[in-house]
Amino acid sequence: MVSYLFLFLFLAALIAYFIASRKAVRISGDDAGSLHSRPIYHGLNALVYTAIPAFVFVLLWLLFESSVVDLLVLSAYPGADALTGPERNLLISEIRQVAVGNIFREPTPEVVAAVDQLKSLKATANTLLAACVVVIALAGAAIAITSVSRRFYARHSFELSVTIFMMFASTIAILTTLGIVASLVYEAVQFFQRIPISDFLFGLRWEPQIPLREDQVAGAGAFGAIPVFVGTILVAALAMAVAVPVGILSAIYLAEYASPRFRSIVKPMLEILAGIPTVVYGFFAVLTVAPALRQLGMAIGLDVAPNSAMAAGGVMGIMLIPFISSLSDDAFAAVPQAIRDGSLAIGATKGETIRRVLLPAALPGIVGGVLLALSRAIGETMIVVMAAGLIAKMTANPLESVTTVTVQIVTLLIGDTEFDNPKTLAAFALGLMLFIITLFLNLIALRVVRKYREAY
Repeated sequence: MVSYLFLFLFLAALIAYFIASRKAVRISGDDAGSLHSRPIYHGLNALVYTAIPAFVFVLLWLLFESSVVDLLVLSAYPGADALTGPERNLLISEIRQVAVGNIFREPTPEVVAAVDQLKSLKATANTLLAACVVVIALAGAAIAITSVSRRFYARHSFELSVTIFMMFASTIAILTTLGIVASLVYEAVQFFQRIPISDFLFGLRWEPQIPLREDQVAGAGAFGAIPVFVGTILVAALAMAVAVPVGILSAIYLAEYASPRFRSIVKPMLEILAGIPTVVYGFFAVLTVAPALRQLGMAIGLDVAPNSAMAAGGVMGIMLIPFISSLSDDAFAAVPQAIRDGSLAIGATKGETIRRVLLPAALPGIVGGVLLALSRAIGETMIVVMAAGLIAKMTANPLESVTTVTVQIVTLLIGDTEFDNPKTLAAFALGLMLFIITLFLNLIALRVVRKYREAY
């Protein structure tokens, strides 16, 4: 039903576009300058008036239709007022399943009556939706087409519509961010009401396994997050130790030394690394890099864990090379050629020009790329889940297995634990801390870029 409505809106908008634009051409005659706006703007204005209001109405209808229909069905169901919230949800789920033919048990007469009412309400709702969409689309098209005249500001009207759409998109992005932050904060507050925040921030033992029943034998649970963050910092530091020098040096070579032909071949190949799924990097780390490191350690007498921070950090560093290399290359390319020529003209070598002129001038872009890669390293999940380990340890040895914030979030949210259990809520506390850390890094990047930005 909805797909047919969208098809109708698409066709109606195209028809309105052609009618309005042709009417504008007909009104102008041979004197195109007599129109305030070009015919294409009259057509675009008609397209917007026809499609957008009806499209927004469909979205709002779909947003509230299910809730309204469920409310009407439950209001007519005998004894629904005495049911609790979960029982009402279970009842409406059963009614909907029976309505689509998924019958797991013989429905009661009350459920059968509710199913009939549900089908009737949905049919009525579909009819009303189609009628309203047609009326709104035709009304919008009529208003836009009748507004076509020599002095009608069609371009201003269309640009106002585009501006409103961009404001709407920006508002959606802001509200989405606020919703994410609010959900994290709310659930984290629920966690800190059960576990003291001091124990979480300064505790040295992370063992979130707690008893699920009173008669179950299990540990009391420990939620000290320092070992988790130590593991995160260790893996991220190893990744940056690989990505930063390789990324910056490759950007310098591509920008200053490589021939155009070599650059046109190598740069796209380097950026292919950014398109490889992280799960592939995880397989590479756990199947190739980790066994190789273990065999190398045995050859030289070192004890290397099967899952180690070195394996995860090294492979993650390879993944981050395109971020640093591409952004650093763009920063070098933004430095005017006149600055290079001036440095070489006063006798500086190419290496001195790079060290003393290009690097300081491109510093904001380089720092921005490095901090962006660091944020990605801290928030990476698949590689560390597969190659770093699951046990939280207070260690700085890269050859041992460690765990990270993202690994713990994944493990804490897997299973049948109740959602209001401290073990599950701990994932939101970790997520909130991870959000704060990445936000802090982004603020540092913005400050560095603003402080050292050069205007050429």
